[in-house]
Amino acid sequence: MTTYPQRSRVPVPVPVPAPGAGAPRRDLRVLENATWRVGVLPGIGASVAFGQIEDAGTWVDLLRPTPLDRHVTAEECASFVMLPWSNRVGGGVLAFGGRGYRLRVNADDGTAIHGTVRDFPWEVAVTTPTALVLTFDSRDFSGVNYPWPFSATITYQLADRRLTVVTEFCNQHDEPVPLGLGHHPYFVRALTGPDDGALLQVPYEQHFPLERALPTGPAVPVAERVDFRALRPLGDEFVDECFTARTAGAPLRIAYPLSGRSVTVGSDDAFTHAVVYIPRDRSYFAVEPVTNANDAFTLHERGTPSSGVVVVPPGEGLRAAIWLDVGA
Repeated sequence: MTTYPQRSRVPVPVPVPAPGAGAPRRDLRVLENATWRVGVLPGIGASVAFGQIEDAGTWVDLLRPTPLDRHVTAEECASFVMLPWSNRVGGGVLAFGGRGYRLRVNADDGTAIHGTVRDFPWEVAVTTPTALVLTFDSRDFSGVNYPWPFSATITYQLADRRLTVVTEFCNQHDEPVPLGLGHHPYFVRALTGPDDGALLQVPYEQHFPLERALPTGPAVPVAERVDFRALRPLGDEFVDECFTARTAGAPLRIAYPLSGRSVTVGSDDAFTHAVVYIPRDRSYFAVEPVTNANDAFTLHERGTPSSGVVVVPPGEGLRAAIWLDVGA
């Protein structure tokens, strides 16, 4: 846990910009080195517009490409940050400390999904050709879908073959608050052509039994249908699973055998869970490093193991990093 200095601040409600309103939402910051070319949209939740890697002298999309004129919400982007929780909150009720806090439902299944920071513009604090630091403070906005004030920082950094994303959360409330966070990158199913299909390795020993994407009990040994502990093709079945109990030292890895390229998805120990989403008949899939399980606040309140919820004291926070390492 990290301690942050408390700042004196007068809350000033600021209306949330309507989708597509104004140039700031289209502000595109591009980071580039010899291996990576990454576009970030500060005005759309600090989301990633595209993530490309060098291949035989050209840039190819590793992350799902979306035309810039369709970048209206974070979900349409190549990747976005989920904070202060990842995945779903069942019924939109955040359970904590014996109370239920009503959140705004923002998914068709009646849940509150993927946190709230993706809905707001972030401020650019530092920018260089290979790094971008963005900040967010919930006290600057009205309509933030979380009961307590907080601030956050996200840093995108390129170094050699690695893209690192560091997320920091600070509790600006005078009491402890519950926290979860994650990242939602969409990877392409085929890298350099239709025959260059992805193989996936997800070295986790357990997953949660889910009904409508919500856990029905504690994590259980991973089922054969979604057992990606050894590198294997994505397959044609629909997959939307939350994994936990990571195998120590084993990589979470995506490989494209035809081109011989691969990417290792690394993370700090805070990322104890991973969500894998493989839709049918789509050109992309998602591998999401997350700190918490689906509906984690409910699991935590019930005392269910491996909820992943972190309780953050006043003035303290969590700093956690993920990284994508590109192989030859």
